[in-house]
Amino acid sequence: MVIPFLNLMEKNMKERWYLQTKKADFNEISRKFNISPILARLIRNRDVVGDENIRNYLSANIERLSSPWLFKDMDRAVDILKIKIAAGNKIRIICDYDVDGVCSGYILYRSLKNLGAVVDVVVPHRIEDGYGINENLIKKAFDQGIDTILTCDNGIAAYNQVEYAKSLGMTVIITDHHEVPYSETENGREYIIPKADAVVNHKQKDCNYPFKELCGAMVALQLISALSESYGVSKRDVYQLLPYATLATICDVVELQGENRIVVQCGLKMIKKCNDVGLNALIDACEIKKENIDSYHLGFVLGPCINASGRLDTAKRAMELLCETDREKADILAKSLKELNDERKDMTEEGTRRAIEIAKNYEDKVLVIYLNDCHESIAGIIAGRVREMYNKPVIVLTDAKDCVKGSGRSIEEYDMYEELCKVKDLFLKFGGHKMAAGVSLPKENIELLRKRLNENSTLTEDDLCLKVWIDMQLPIEYISMNLVEELKTLAPFGKGNEKPIFADKNLKIKKLQILGKAGNVLKLTVENSSNYRITAIMFDRTQEFMGFIKDKYGQEEINKALLGQNNSITFMATFYPTINEFRGNIDLQIVIDRFC
Repeated sequence: MVIPFLNLMEKNMKERWYLQTKKADFNEISRKFNISPILARLIRNRDVVGDENIRNYLSANIERLSSPWLFKDMDRAVDILKIKIAAGNKIRIICDYDVDGVCSGYILYRSLKNLGAVVDVVVPHRIEDGYGINENLIKKAFDQGIDTILTCDNGIAAYNQVEYAKSLGMTVIITDHHEVPYSETENGREYIIPKADAVVNHKQKDCNYPFKELCGAMVALQLISALSESYGVSKRDVYQLLPYATLATICDVVELQGENRIVVQCGLKMIKKCNDVGLNALIDACEIKKENIDSYHLGFVLGPCINASGRLDTAKRAMELLCETDREKADILAKSLKELNDERKDMTEEGTRRAIEIAKNYEDKVLVIYLNDCHESIAGIIAGRVREMYNKPVIVLTDAKDCVKGSGRSIEEYDMYEELCKVKDLFLKFGGHKMAAGVSLPKENIELLRKRLNENSTLTEDDLCLKVWIDMQLPIEYISMNLVEELKTLAPFGKGNEKPIFADKNLKIKKLQILGKAGNVLKLTVENSSNYRITAIMFDRTQEFMGFIKDKYGQEEINKALLGQNNSITFMATFYPTINEFRGNIDLQIVIDRFC
């Protein structure tokens, strides 16, 4: 059950706050698992119920992953690879150019090489090759004497390409995690599965693997787990690759529940102990303290550096970095990836600004935005930024060779892949899943795409209202060092296991400071109705907050707050408690996210 907490209108979208009120015996859970009632409530809010599930949630164990042999065609894929390795046949891995693809390819390459395979890995060029395998890549492989193509993070939609490879007498094994393409027939939905020698993808209807939200790198790791087991290799050796599966899981934004949560929890611990030269060089280049590394660093620092190579240059550089064993060479590669990512950030900011200007002209529920000279590799990032601002599905298109290409990002209420299937006659090529998609289409179809997606849309105003789920109203005097430490038990945070959101009302500003070179950080001393005071920090939304209190209370009251004088400003906020360490001093503080 949820209770409406607050309705408000932001500049670009409606926003509704809800207070979660899921029931359980929190005191009993607290006693049984030696946790606070607050933590017990937070766990229940994440739909973790039952002693076994709570125990698994609180303590990850990599041995709880499902058996890789439950995958459809896993036995077939293992048998084929063992035959090819024994015969010395040439195997070529073809991956995708994003983090998941690069990590998938690296997992397969490193493992197969260690097992004695004659193997190489090819990372397609985003612009020259496009996503996944194509006939040119297949022909090149054939001409180079490649016997077997092994895909990762792609291939499930490559029906014609697989047919071509088979016509050349090649062996093809697909490992993928994307949705299986289908067509609607009189008899219902007919799934179109490539006629490869083995297709390892848990999204297949007749696949018995129980957890359906794995990323491509985890499918690759499970293949290696099964293959290694057949050779008598210890699982401990297989789990040395968990850091890469963890990086891919975070960056592919899959649900951090079930097996994904286990992988990330265990993988983060392993990253802190990892001695791999390439990965460590990237961590150092990004100036991350290894002992403090968490899901944020993977998703917003390391991952974007790997992605930047595939976006602005070639993802081969990222693969070279992971494979590099010479620290000096690795440092050079890592530095170049970080510099590429810095360049990507600047391009993204400019593209986002232009996209928002265009979006302002549309009342559409599904936004289709054409940026003629945007670098096609950052279209998805820009789409994500616009989606965050308007809480609408967004597709950003840009000019490519002989057509336009683009990427889409969706909201929970809109299955983008399903909706694109309804207008597939407009595309030259498309693919994806519920929350994201990639498309290519003739330029003359842009307006048709916009028109038909909106005509087909069943989105309501309520669907487009951003829902903020507050875990609990927590008076700030309840915040303690113990609580902050205990909250770390819930990590890693991400999609499907969001960071807890707390709220408190009637917060008074006792002191206000504007910090940072760009004035983008606010430091406040706030006091609640119980006269309890705490330091509050606000990032990025400084201008928005200052505009809010100016409109409501006036500049004079702001001036008083800046001087630390009594003022009439009060507000409500959502927040997360943290510990601030500065010059040997340790203090509690809250990080404010939203306000009204």
